[in-house]
Amino acid sequence: MYAIVVTGGKQYRVMQGETLRVEKLEAEAGSEIKLDNVLMLGDADGIKLGDAVKGATVTAKVIGHGRADKIRIVKFRRRKHHRKQMGHRQHYTEIQITGISA
Repeated sequence: MYAIVVTGGKQYRVMQGETLRVEKLEAEAGSEIKLDNVLMLGDADGIKLGDAVKGATVTAKVIGHGRADKIRIVKFRRRKHHRKQMGHRQHYTEIQITGISA
């Protein structure tokens, strides 16, 4: 069974036992969280959408928090003696999916 959930403004296809990195969540490492914004459920019988998934939740365990690799941003204007460099490291939360309930 798999589900499509929304967290941090992004959609993720998740299955039980899977580990993934999502936008930073305010939860302590080792705690259990519930993702209740489920868009779709799928299994061997088919898929469920809309009102059929109302009340469905995905439970996950928070493994830890971290920061992604640095992304370099360079703005350059030729022949103008103008160059600007910036960097960004995105915060993330690593979670492991423990269950999907319909």
